[in-house]
Amino acid sequence: MSLPLKQWDVVKVRINPGDRDEHPALVISADEVCASAPRINVLYGSTRRPGQPVRPHQIVLNSAEGLDRATLFSCGHFYQVAPGAITGHFGNVSPVRRREISRKIIAAYRLTL
Repeated sequence: MSLPLKQWDVVKVRINPGDRDEHPALVISADEVCASAPRINVLYGSTRRPGQPVRPHQIVLNSAEGLDRATLFSCGHFYQVAPGAITGHFGNVSPVRRREISRKIIAAYRLTL
């Protein structure tokens, strides 16, 4: 991808080279890591099916972040990808949703402040 990556970008990537499809991912790594690291941390998204419950460690992102459909992201598992594997940019997460995602990550990992 030619644009510089930033924390809270919603991007398109194939997590595993053998995967058939690309999926949305949410960049979690800090901006300075995105600028220079060989791998960055992301949360991986998948389409939310009708009637599928949202678990406490998950969040749904949608057209507000540039996605075509409601997409479920697990805040309890980080994936690492090479920035060069990112092929598209959907949008960015709003400050309100950033706080919600941050709270879910803290809860999923049972981190204390």
